[in-house]
Amino acid sequence: MEGLGENMSKAKYIEHIVERGLFASRWLMAPIYVALVGALIILLVSFFKELIHFATHMLTIEQNEVVLGILSLIDLSLAGNLLLIVIFSGYENFVSKMDTGDHEDQPEWKGTVDFSTLKLKLIASIVAISGIHLLKVFMDVGKVSDAQVKWMVIIHLVFVISGVLLACMDRVAASTKQLKK
Repeated sequence: MEGLGENMSKAKYIEHIVERGLFASRWLMAPIYVALVGALIILLVSFFKELIHFATHMLTIEQNEVVLGILSLIDLSLAGNLLLIVIFSGYENFVSKMDTGDHEDQPEWKGTVDFSTLKLKLIASIVAISGIHLLKVFMDVGKVSDAQVKWMVIIHLVFVISGVLLACMDRVAASTKQLKK
């Protein structure tokens, strides 16, 4: 009987080591989130490049082009917001809690976005970005083929339907959790 107890403790020890290793592997995601900060910097450079181009031509462009330029800036802004949501909530959900103390500028949603909320925020941002691209195409529809417009509308509708279905699935899952309590 003594040998069996010793084997169980060895098995528990191995299990403990494996579990600690698996838990520590979450840190492999940290460089990815740091690299996304680099992508945010690239997006910032792109934003200012677009803004400078827009500002230097503002006296010679038509009203339609002004709206398209503004939509491009909004599009880049939404992409930046999307990156921040992924960086903050991804890091906090999968790597470690951020120790920012009680910093007055920390986002109100920080620490409250779970994986389910993250999915919904991501799909909502993608739908918004897709909608802006679609609006840009509609405003300059003469430069785009009918087939391209059709595919852009179909893709946008797929994003919208996916978002609605994700929200419905999360609602069903949440109500199921409440019934079990």
